[in-house]
Amino acid sequence: MNSRANEGAAGFDFLIGSWTIENERLAERFVGSDEWTRFTATSTCRKLLNGAGNLEEMAIPGSEFAGLALRIFNPDDGLWSIHWADNDRHHVLPPMVGRFENGIGLFYGDEEHEGRTVRARFTWTPSAQNPRWEQAFSQDGGETWETNWVMKFSRTG
Repeated sequence: MNSRANEGAAGFDFLIGSWTIENERLAERFVGSDEWTRFTATSTCRKLLNGAGNLEEMAIPGSEFAGLALRIFNPDDGLWSIHWADNDRHHVLPPMVGRFENGIGLFYGDEEHEGRTVRARFTWTPSAQNPRWEQAFSQDGGETWETNWVMKFSRTG
Protein backbone atom coordinates (compact mmCIF):
# COMPACT_ATOMS: atom_id res chain seq x y z
CA MET A 1 0.00 0.00 0.00
CA ASN A 2 1.19 3.52 -0.69
CA SER A 3 1.48 6.06 2.14
CA ARG A 4 -1.91 7.64 1.41
CA ALA A 5 -3.51 4.19 1.44
CA ASN A 6 -1.73 3.45 4.73
CA GLU A 7 -3.21 6.63 6.23
CA GLY A 8 -6.72 5.60 5.10
CA ALA A 9 -6.25 2.08 6.39
CA ALA A 10 -5.51 3.54 9.84
CA GLY A 11 -8.90 5.30 9.89
CA PHE A 12 -10.46 2.98 12.48
CA ASP A 13 -7.34 2.39 14.59
CA PHE A 14 -8.91 4.51 17.36
CA LEU A 15 -11.55 1.78 17.81
CA ILE A 16 -9.18 -1.11 18.49
CA GLY A 17 -9.69 -2.37 22.06
CA SER A 18 -12.54 -2.93 24.52
CA TRP A 19 -15.42 -0.54 25.16
CA THR A 20 -18.54 0.23 27.16
CA ILE A 21 -21.13 1.92 24.94
CA GLU A 22 -23.96 4.20 26.07
CA ASN A 23 -26.67 3.91 23.42
CA GLU A 24 -29.48 6.36 22.77
CA ARG A 25 -31.95 5.14 20.16
CA LEU A 26 -34.94 7.15 18.93
CA ALA A 27 -38.12 5.38 20.05
CA GLU A 28 -39.94 6.01 16.74
CA ARG A 29 -38.52 7.11 13.43
CA PHE A 30 -39.98 9.68 11.02
CA VAL A 31 -42.82 10.75 13.32
CA GLY A 32 -41.18 13.75 15.01
CA SER A 33 -40.45 11.76 18.17
CA ASP A 34 -38.10 13.15 20.81
CA GLU A 35 -38.31 10.08 23.04
CA TRP A 36 -35.04 8.11 23.32
CA THR A 37 -34.46 4.57 24.58
CA ARG A 38 -31.20 4.24 26.51
CA PHE A 39 -29.17 1.09 27.14
CA THR A 40 -25.58 0.00 27.67
CA ALA A 41 -23.60 -2.36 25.44
CA THR A 42 -20.05 -3.65 25.33
CA SER A 43 -17.75 -4.25 22.38
CA THR A 44 -14.30 -5.45 21.47
CA CYS A 45 -12.59 -4.51 18.21
CA ARG A 46 -9.48 -6.09 16.70
CA LYS A 47 -7.49 -5.62 13.51
CA LEU A 48 -7.71 -8.10 10.62
CA LEU A 49 -5.99 -8.55 7.27
CA ASN A 50 -2.67 -6.99 8.31
CA GLY A 51 -4.44 -3.77 9.27
CA ALA A 52 -6.67 -3.45 6.20
CA GLY A 53 -9.75 -4.36 8.22
CA ASN A 54 -11.19 -4.89 11.65
CA LEU A 55 -13.87 -6.89 13.39
CA GLU A 56 -15.98 -5.48 16.22
CA GLU A 57 -18.16 -7.77 18.32
CA MET A 58 -20.94 -6.21 20.37
CA ALA A 59 -23.23 -7.49 23.14
CA ILE A 60 -25.91 -6.05 25.38
CA PRO A 61 -25.38 -7.34 28.93
CA GLY A 62 -28.45 -9.10 30.29
CA SER A 63 -29.82 -9.85 26.81
CA GLU A 64 -29.16 -12.46 24.16
CA PHE A 65 -28.32 -9.83 21.53
CA ALA A 66 -25.03 -10.22 19.68
CA GLY A 67 -23.83 -8.24 16.68
CA LEU A 68 -20.70 -7.63 14.68
CA ALA A 69 -19.27 -5.06 12.33
CA LEU A 70 -16.72 -6.08 9.72
CA ARG A 71 -14.87 -3.10 8.27
CA ILE A 72 -12.66 -3.46 5.17
CA PHE A 73 -10.45 -0.75 3.66
CA ASN A 74 -9.94 -0.61 -0.12
CA PRO A 75 -6.61 1.09 -0.94
CA ASP A 76 -7.60 1.46 -4.61
CA ASP A 77 -10.36 4.00 -3.91
CA GLY A 78 -9.56 4.93 -0.28
CA LEU A 79 -13.01 3.83 0.91
CA TRP A 80 -14.08 1.73 3.86
CA SER A 81 -16.98 -0.74 3.62
CA ILE A 82 -18.80 -1.45 6.88
CA HIS A 83 -20.82 -4.68 7.02
CA TRP A 84 -23.20 -5.36 9.96
CA ALA A 85 -24.78 -8.62 11.08
CA ASP A 86 -26.63 -9.57 14.26
CA ASN A 87 -28.61 -12.41 15.76
CA ASP A 88 -31.92 -10.55 15.32
CA ARG A 89 -31.79 -10.39 11.50
CA HIS A 90 -29.51 -13.37 10.84
CA HIS A 91 -27.90 -11.94 7.70
CA VAL A 92 -25.30 -9.39 6.67
CA LEU A 93 -26.78 -5.99 5.82
CA PRO A 94 -25.69 -4.11 2.68
CA PRO A 95 -22.47 -2.18 3.32
CA MET A 96 -22.11 1.41 4.40
CA VAL A 97 -19.30 2.99 2.35
CA GLY A 98 -17.22 6.08 3.03
CA ARG A 99 -14.04 7.58 4.44
CA PHE A 100 -12.51 9.83 7.07
CA GLU A 101 -11.91 13.44 6.08
CA ASN A 102 -11.08 16.40 8.30
CA GLY A 103 -11.31 14.25 11.42
CA ILE A 104 -14.81 12.86 10.75
CA GLY A 105 -15.87 9.58 9.13
CA LEU A 106 -18.95 9.68 6.87
CA PHE A 107 -20.41 6.46 5.49
CA TYR A 108 -23.53 6.04 3.35
CA GLY A 109 -25.75 3.21 2.22
CA ASP A 110 -29.33 2.01 2.03
CA GLU A 111 -31.34 0.51 4.88
CA GLU A 112 -34.79 -1.02 5.14
CA HIS A 113 -37.27 0.79 7.40
CA GLU A 114 -40.81 -0.53 7.73
CA GLY A 115 -40.67 -2.21 4.34
CA ARG A 116 -39.18 0.65 2.34
CA THR A 117 -35.65 1.66 1.45
CA VAL A 118 -34.24 4.77 3.10
CA ARG A 119 -30.82 6.39 2.78
CA ALA A 120 -28.61 5.82 5.83
CA ARG A 121 -25.59 7.75 7.10
CA PHE A 122 -23.08 6.79 9.78
CA THR A 123 -20.99 9.57 11.30
CA TRP A 124 -17.88 8.56 13.25
CA THR A 125 -16.10 11.06 15.48
CA PRO A 126 -12.77 9.41 16.39
CA SER A 127 -11.20 9.71 19.84
CA ALA A 128 -8.65 7.59 21.69
CA GLN A 129 -10.89 7.39 24.79
CA ASN A 130 -14.43 8.47 23.82
CA PRO A 131 -15.34 8.01 20.15
CA ARG A 132 -18.90 8.67 19.01
CA TRP A 133 -21.07 7.05 16.34
CA GLU A 134 -24.35 8.42 15.00
CA GLN A 135 -26.85 6.94 12.59
CA ALA A 136 -29.27 9.08 10.60
CA PHE A 137 -31.92 8.14 8.02
CA SER A 138 -33.28 10.14 5.10
CA GLN A 139 -36.58 9.51 3.33
CA ASP A 140 -35.81 12.06 0.59
CA GLY A 141 -32.52 10.80 -0.83
CA GLY A 142 -30.32 12.77 1.55
CA GLU A 143 -31.99 16.19 1.43
CA THR A 144 -32.93 15.99 5.11
CA TRP A 145 -31.72 13.63 7.85
CA GLU A 146 -33.14 12.38 11.14
CA THR A 147 -30.59 11.14 13.67
CA ASN A 148 -32.05 8.00 15.21
CA TRP A 149 -29.17 6.39 17.11
CA VAL A 150 -26.16 7.69 19.04
CA MET A 151 -23.43 5.53 20.59
CA LYS A 152 -20.95 7.05 23.05
CA PHE A 153 -17.94 4.79 23.59
CA SER A 154 -15.75 4.69 26.73
CA ARG A 155 -12.56 2.66 26.70
CA THR A 156 -12.45 -0.20 29.23
CA GLY A 157 -9.12 -1.83 28.47
